[in-house]
Amino acid sequence: MNRIAVTGPTGAIGIALIQECIKNKIEVYAICRPGSARTARIPRNDLVHIIECSLDKLEQLDTADIPVCDVFYHFGWAATIGDARNDTRLQTDNIRYTIDAVQLAGKLGCEAFVGSGSQAEYGRVEGDLSAATPAFPENGYGIAKLCAGQMSRIECEKLGIRHVWTRILSVYGPCDSDKTMVTTTIRKLFAGEKPALTAGEQQWDYLYSADAARAMIAIGEKGHNGKVYCIGGGKAHPLKEYIMEIRDQIDPDAELGFGEIPYGAKQVMYLCADISELTQDTGFQPQTDFKSGIAETIQWMRSEWRQHENN
Repeated sequence: MNRIAVTGPTGAIGIALIQECIKNKIEVYAICRPGSARTARIPRNDLVHIIECSLDKLEQLDTADIPVCDVFYHFGWAATIGDARNDTRLQTDNIRYTIDAVQLAGKLGCEAFVGSGSQAEYGRVEGDLSAATPAFPENGYGIAKLCAGQMSRIECEKLGIRHVWTRILSVYGPCDSDKTMVTTTIRKLFAGEKPALTAGEQQWDYLYSADAARAMIAIGEKGHNGKVYCIGGGKAHPLKEYIMEIRDQIDPDAELGFGEIPYGAKQVMYLCADISELTQDTGFQPQTDFKSGIAETIQWMRSEWRQHENN
C-alpha cells in the first residue's frame, strides 16, 4: 500500500491512521469538510495532502490532481450524537454519501474500499461480537451503518473493488470526541470535579486509537473481500478499572462518584470484540495497554486544556 484516500480524517482514528501512514511512508489524500477547524489537527508532512470537500459533494470532486490510490478509507459520517442519531433523513443521507465514496474510490483507481461501521449495527447484544453475531440495530444511526455496509458492498462488486467493512467498538485516544465517557471523565478531573458515574460493573472493550489505525492498515492491505471485521482490543475489563486508572494518572486523591448514576433500563453489561478472524486474516494484534494509551490521551487533553485556558 503506497497511497490512500480517506474521508473523516480528523477524528481519533483518522488522525492516528495518518500518523501511522507517515511512519510507513504511505501517501495520504485527506478529504476534509471545508472550513473545519479540526483540519488543523492533521499532521503537516510532505506525504499528506488536504482536499477540501464536504460529504454531500463527493460525487462532484475533481480528481484530476489526485493520483491513483490503493485503498479508500471512508470514516466520514454526519449526525453521530444526540437526537441526530435518530434523524432518519440525515442518516439516510449518510448511506448516499457512502455510495458516493465508493464511486469516488472507483474514479481514483482504488483496489480496496474500507468502510467504518459501528457496534450500533448489532443493537443491544451481550457477549463477544463478530461477523457472525446477528445484527438488529435499534436506532437510526445503527440502521444506516448496517445499510451503508451492505449497499457499499454491492457497489464495490459492480466496480471490481475489494470491499471490507469494519464494526468499531470503543476506541479512545487523542483527537477523540469530547462526548465520550473517557474524555468527559478526564475533563471533570482536570477541573477538580467529582464525576458522577454508574457502579462501573460493566465489562467493556477499549482499544487505543493508534492500535485501531494499525488494524485499519492491516485490513487495507490484507482484509478479505466481502468480510466484516470487529475492531476492538479483544479483551473486556470492568468499566470501574478503566475509570480508576484515569483517576490515578490525573489525581490519585480525586473522588469518584461510582453508583451516583443508575444503570439504564437496557444497560449492556458485557461487550467485547472477537478479533480472532481479524488476527487470522491480517496478523493484527493490539500493542498498547490501557495504562499507556490513557497516559498519552491525558497528555494530549492536558495540552488542549492549557491552550483553551490561555485563549
